Amino acid sequence: MAVIVPFESPAPASIARLLALVAADMTRVNAVILSSTGSEVTMIPEIAKHLIESGGKRLRPMLTLAMAQLAPYGGDGHVKLAAAVEFMHTATLLHDDVVDESEMRRGRLAARMVWGNDRRGRGDAARGRQEHGHHRG
Repeated sequence: MAVIVPFESPAPASIARLLALVAADMTRVNAVILSSTGSEVTMIPEIAKHLIESGGKRLRPMLTLAMAQLAPYGGDGHVKLAAAVEFMHTATLLHDDVVDESEMRRGRLAARMVWGNDRRGRGDAARGRQEHGHHRG
């Protein structure tokens, strides 16, 4: 038995179909993200804006939304869940930048390079979320 390996490249990978599938809900996810970044702690909205403007595919929330379409689900919880998934991913990026002492993130200065690594600010995000009733206890 012989195996034939083609030398031609398949079509380039694309997420265009996924984007089309979840476009309307992604608009809602982005609105939730933007509305959830307000806080009396000045640093929180500044860092959130910095991270949002730095781009990224937002693949994790798109996959969350797509999975909700596969299930017989008709509520709005999938939009909030997708926003929460993106927040968690963003938190891991911030953490990685601190631990790895990264200077750049997605072609821009890493947030730690702009705001520093001051340990006193670590609890500010959690306090900011609690201020706006997003804490689930």
